[in-house]
Amino acid sequence: MNEDQARDWAVRHFGEEAAARIDWFLDRVVVENDQQNLVSPSTIGTIWSRHAVDSAQLIPMADRADGQWIDIGTGGGFPGMIVAIAWPGRVALVEPRKKRAEFLQECVDGLGMGDRVTVHAAKIEAVPLQADIISARAVATVENLLRAAAHCGKQETRWLLPRGRLDEREIKTLKRQWRFVFHVEHSITSAESSIVILDRVEAR
Repeated sequence: MNEDQARDWAVRHFGEEAAARIDWFLDRVVVENDQQNLVSPSTIGTIWSRHAVDSAQLIPMADRADGQWIDIGTGGGFPGMIVAIAWPGRVALVEPRKKRAEFLQECVDGLGMGDRVTVHAAKIEAVPLQADIISARAVATVENLLRAAAHCGKQETRWLLPRGRLDEREIKTLKRQWRFVFHVEHSITSAESSIVILDRVEAR
């Protein structure tokens, strides 16, 4: 998927207005990347496919158009800011690094999304929200993530967890401490990547 194809994918799924707002955000990521390392410089040339669509592909997997979405470890804005732009529900961006959180807040304000998008400059353990959808892009192990964010989940919460590769041993270990239903979707942007989707998560 090249850059034109990636943007076209976003237009087809979310409309030209959303794609234009993503353009606005990506331009600011590129500029800010000179001040702090938001994304690997080697991925700037493929920012639409490598970061924007890689993030936006989670939205259809959420299978709902409203509610509360929490993105853990938003970093430079992926997937949380892309979700906030293209998905109409409430979104909480959780990023403990102050400078990155300040950048995210500036973008939320610049896009006029402050009425439904919040930035939490804190670790997920300190965020007192419950979510309908929780995402985290390659943040810690699944086990550590569930332990840290368990208070944010409900029986109905869907967890969307992009991973580089699915480690079946990790899933097996996870089942010793947690009950859940899971399936895996392959990333549309990389044959090497997958998205682990967990439902009905609860501690044993």
